[in-house]
Amino acid sequence: MKSSLLDLLVLFLDKVSLVTNFKLFSMREQAQGDSHYQDSSFFKRGDLLEVPRTLFVHFGIYLGNNKVAHLMPDILPAISEDKYLTGKVVTNKRLILGVLAKVASIRVDTVQDFAYGGSIIVNHMDKSFKTKPLSNEEVAQRAEKLVGATSYSLLWDNCEHFVTYCRYGFPVSFQTDKLENFVTFESIIYKEMNGN
Repeated sequence: MKSSLLDLLVLFLDKVSLVTNFKLFSMREQAQGDSHYQDSSFFKRGDLLEVPRTLFVHFGIYLGNNKVAHLMPDILPAISEDKYLTGKVVTNKRLILGVLAKVASIRVDTVQDFAYGGSIIVNHMDKSFKTKPLSNEEVAQRAEKLVGATSYSLLWDNCEHFVTYCRYGFPVSFQTDKLENFVTFESIIYKEMNGN
C-alpha cells in the first residue's frame, strides 16, 4: 500500500512538474493579443484584473484610485488584529501558511502590489461567460462589501471564485476545473497502467 501511495505521489509530482514547464494552467496563450497593462489609468472601476503567474492566474477587482480588491490566502489576519502588520503586502510564507490553514482575506492593495511585478490583463474572462457582466459599479460595490477575513480553498473558494461572483453573480473557477480534470485524467491513466 505504501508503495502504491508513493508511486502515486511521484506520478503526481512528475505531472505537476510537467504542467509547470508547459504552463498548462496559464492563460497567457489565450491572452495573446489582449492588452497587458501596469498603469491604472487604463482601468475602470469594476474591471476584472488578471495577473498570470507560473502555475495559475491571480485575479482582482479594480476599485478605482489605484486600488484592487483581491482574495489572498493569508495566515496573519487569523492570528493578529494589528492593521499595520496585516496591511503589509502578503509574503510567500504568509500565503503558504494561509493555504495550509485555509484562511484568507479579501484585501485592498495598490495595483502595483496586486500585480507583484507582473503584467495585468483586463476583463479577459468576459469572453468565457455566456452571460453579460454586471454593471461595473455593482461589481466594485460587491467587492467592497466582501473586504475582510474569509475562508480559503484552492478548489472551491479562491481569488477566481471571488471575482467571478463579483462580476457575473456566481462563483466559478476555470483554473480549478482544469486542475480537477487533469488530476482525474491522470488517476485514470495511473489505474489503467497498474491494472486497477
